[in-house]
Amino acid sequence: MENKSPLVTKSRAFALKMMSVCKEIKHPLINQVLRSSTSIGANIHEANYAHSRADFVAKMQIALKECYETEYWLILFRDSAIITDNKVLDDCLELKRMLIASCKTAKS
Repeated sequence: MENKSPLVTKSRAFALKMMSVCKEIKHPLINQVLRSSTSIGANIHEANYAHSRADFVAKMQIALKECYETEYWLILFRDSAIITDNKVLDDCLELKRMLIASCKTAKS
């Protein structure tokens, strides 16, 4: 059965939204944004099939790192007016908060 946790659901929705956003933007760095933003959900998905708690935490931390990278790109794109929709950045920040909480919980 497919995992329907809020983190899985939100990361998948975020990846789909970013795929749509990136499709519309013609900029040399957009592929970086697409790779990092879709990697978040992929690593969360992989974490759900981890071999151990340590493996789970490691994969969640990779997802968090990808989220931080995506945040960086979105801030740059927002500040240069390439992306004007702050909703994608808000969604990224929400995912980041959820990942931080999940990593802290998994470590304790």
